Amino acid sequence: MDDFFGPVTEDKAPGQEVLAGWIATDIGPSFRVLLDALAMIDDVQSGRPPFEEWSSDGYDVQFSPNGVTVQSLRGSRRRAEYPLAEARQALEDFWSFLSGQPERSNVRRQFRPDLPEWKADLLQWERTWNLRHPYRGRLGIPAQGPE
Repeated sequence: MDDFFGPVTEDKAPGQEVLAGWIATDIGPSFRVLLDALAMIDDVQSGRPPFEEWSSDGYDVQFSPNGVTVQSLRGSRRRAEYPLAEARQALEDFWSFLSGQPERSNVRRQFRPDLPEWKADLLQWERTWNLRHPYRGRLGIPAQGPE
């Protein structure tokens, strides 16, 4: 984790370069954006359409029952498709990585600065979408809420 740039991908598995680029640069250190991606992948894996379309200047991402398609909109404009299980595992691994990092001292937060950043972002995500996040009770996210 770079203090200025956030997550930096190293030693990417062959074939996962586009997925790693999307996660590291488009999602980056933002728990709220990662919560969006986790909810979208959970939606399609559960047979529902994603609760929202992915919106980004850097990547076009489509979530479907067949998998996740990631298209870079800059630079090489690379495109790749990933099975849902592979994309889900990458997002879950990234959650575990980010939530295991020390609190970022250079980030000032107005919403619930008394909580760890990931917990505050979870509460703010649920308040914004007026939904219980589908990952409650998984990945160390408390099943009950709000805190």
